[in-house]
Amino acid sequence: MQARVGDVLIVHGHVVGQGDRKGEIIEVRGPDGTPPYVVRFEDGSEHLVFPGPDAVVQPA
Repeated sequence: MQARVGDVLIVHGHVVGQGDRKGEIIEVRGPDGTPPYVVRFEDGSEHLVFPGPDAVVQPA
């Protein structure tokens, strides 16, 4: 997985009825665009994220 600042990280819900979480990648800490990423989610919270197989990057 590779991303750039400004891309959107989408983490799909694990449980029926649980929605996806979307957030803007505000910092890329791995080499060549690889994780971990600092992500600002829609609720305003910021987290260091190591995306799993349930996540996709949507280019800006």
